[in-house]
Amino acid sequence: MPILAPLIARASLIPAAAALAVVAAQPAQAQSANATFFVSSVGPGNGANLGGLEGADKQCQTLAQAAGAGGKTWHAYLSTQAADGKPAVNARDRIGTGPWQNSKGVVIAKDVAELHGTNNLTKQTALSEKGEVINGRGDTPNRHDVLTGSQADGTAFAAGEDRTCKNWTSGTQGTAMVGHSDRIGLRDDDASKSWNSSHPSRGPDGGCSQADLRSTGGDGLLYCFAAN
Repeated sequence: MPILAPLIARASLIPAAAALAVVAAQPAQAQSANATFFVSSVGPGNGANLGGLEGADKQCQTLAQAAGAGGKTWHAYLSTQAADGKPAVNARDRIGTGPWQNSKGVVIAKDVAELHGTNNLTKQTALSEKGEVINGRGDTPNRHDVLTGSQADGTAFAAGEDRTCKNWTSGTQGTAMVGHSDRIGLRDDDASKSWNSSHPSRGPDGGCSQADLRSTGGDGLLYCFAAN
């Protein structure tokens, strides 16, 4: 009996330890479920050919679902340009009214006006759906270029010069306007610090391929917002 007592005592600790582990995991899950904004950890993988706005939204929804936040309607922050008789779409009009917070519960903007003004987007707050920091300038690889196709105020570019890789259907020819998720670029100017309108993509494949996006510090990532 003296030998069995320590074994029984140790065995009784196992369920308690398991219960504590579950309790410890709950806050992280709750934070993820409450998230209303994230930078996609991955893109669809075909450069800026996202399958249009519908495909981009699906990517956001799928990633949110995997992170435990699939109970909301997620939209990608993307603009499209007027083409083929269809009007332009403004990214700022696709994302709801706010406020938006990341997977850690940090508010990045209370409404659309603040998002396009004095928002709280930084490398430390523009987290993925997993709560991870996105590699920025100085990291290897740099992945801070996020597809937006938008001007600084969140509106679409005029028809004509492509800034959306043919409205997110081209993985070869065209260009896409990108923003810097870490707010850092090659220069100390407004464009380099812009989260949504830093520079157009470019590259030897035509400007819209996965390799082209990676060559300037991107990976086909998206800003995802809970629109409801």
